[in-house]
Amino acid sequence: MISDRRTVVIGAAAMALLLTGNRPLMEEIDEDSLFGLIGQIKASPGKRDELVGYLIEGSGKMPGNIAYRVWKDREDADAVWIVEVWETEAAHKASLSLPQVREAIRKARPIIAGFGVNAKVTPAGGMG
Repeated sequence: MISDRRTVVIGAAAMALLLTGNRPLMEEIDEDSLFGLIGQIKASPGKRDELVGYLIEGSGKMPGNIAYRVWKDREDADAVWIVEVWETEAAHKASLSLPQVREAIRKARPIIAGFGVNAKVTPAGGMG
């Protein structure tokens, strides 16, 4: 079981790693409209790498997406964490109807064993 403290630490670290590499871009975006997602997906046993492939394959060129990263959990061989930063929540919702995203979902669905903790987040400030 994942503790709430571990989840918060993972999420905070993941968002910091994402945003560090995008500093010039972040100066051009309205921080108040940013929308972030941090979530865990559990693959069927032995299927994590296949799931990672589908998630990455479906994430290319999504309008309004600032960052999308898939992380392998170091303590759970079947778990991945997805960390996303979007210009707006509407941009994220629109991405779910993109053909490549729908195809990735179709491929991944049979090997998803479940979903863990997830959070919708907004910046707390100090990014500029």
